[in-house]
Amino acid sequence: MKFHNSHLAYCTNIHPAETWEETRRMLQSHVLAVRDLLRAEGMLPTDAPFAIGLRLSAVAARELLEGGQLAAFRGWLEATNTYVFTINGFPYGSFHGTRVKERVFQPDWSERARLDYTKDLFRILAAIARPGTGASVSTLPGSHKSFHADEALIRKHLIDMAAWLDDLSDQSGHDCHLGLEPEPFGHFEDAVETVAFFERLHHHAPDASAIQRRIGVNYDACHFALEYADAQPTLQLFEWARIRISKIHLSSALAFDPRDPAAVTEIRAFDEPVYFHQVLARDNAGAITRFADLPDFLAAVSDPADFVEARVHFHIPLDREPAAPLRSTRDHACDVLAWRADHPEACRHYEIETYTWGVLPAALRRPVAEQIVGEYRWVLANGL
Repeated sequence: MKFHNSHLAYCTNIHPAETWEETRRMLQSHVLAVRDLLRAEGMLPTDAPFAIGLRLSAVAARELLEGGQLAAFRGWLEATNTYVFTINGFPYGSFHGTRVKERVFQPDWSERARLDYTKDLFRILAAIARPGTGASVSTLPGSHKSFHADEALIRKHLIDMAAWLDDLSDQSGHDCHLGLEPEPFGHFEDAVETVAFFERLHHHAPDASAIQRRIGVNYDACHFALEYADAQPTLQLFEWARIRISKIHLSSALAFDPRDPAAVTEIRAFDEPVYFHQVLARDNAGAITRFADLPDFLAAVSDPADFVEARVHFHIPLDREPAAPLRSTRDHACDVLAWRADHPEACRHYEIETYTWGVLPAALRRPVAEQIVGEYRWVLANGL
């Protein structure tokens, strides 16, 4: 939907779907149900187009590009007055109901398969995006630190991607851009590492301006809150470093006081086997200790009094605070929205991204369409 001078959607990675047929059924059922609830509550005028933040696996993307599937999908979008301006291209394969964790980073940007998959997503967007909306794809931050990937290969593939996107933008008339999404333990994860990576990328590119046009950052509010970053100066830093803000994920993480035994007990309910739940704990001096997953934190910390705060990579609904003694980092999302009000042209793509519905503890779970509509309600109320 229109969001001031920008576009707002929710990411369909919240719904399990790996093949194109499963994705098509999900769009027909869940996505239209959300659209209809938004209309019923007056948040979306009846005649206004509804934006979809699409997630496509590599299998679904390839299937959609075969035969007449893409033309049929374009017809469905027109018939339902819906549109796609962005695709989440971070998860390449299965994203629900099985161990995801480090696999969500595979293949990484050192591998040709990641480049080819991302090009497929842009081919789809170029064919279905509406004029003037732009076309973005979000992806992983190059690799995972534990993979020890060859950065030269990562840069090579991203430079190839930028040149290819320049050509595609010229041919399609769409402003096509890729957003690399920093995440704890990613090849680059915080503001300092992100700026340093882009400096190297600009330096090695034959045409640094193509990188600046086509390759940027997907700013996930949950991820940067985990790093104890302040939203507005971080976003401003990226602008100064000539890093495009390709897309912003409106999302929230868990936080708690590890000195409180009740909080440590409550956080155990969020230890589940599907997704990575990195923990970043801060001490009195401000030093941050990183744990690759929640079980690592629970097993390694013999004296939680060493830390004054811990934050957990577990996306929770924007409109629901967890019960005390836990809390959320949604103030960071509020700061992002305040930054948007002061910089309305800096980014035009916004996406609600709470993909963890299937693993939320019962106290935070409600029917999925109601959760998504509740998050829209919160964003629109706080969107200044």
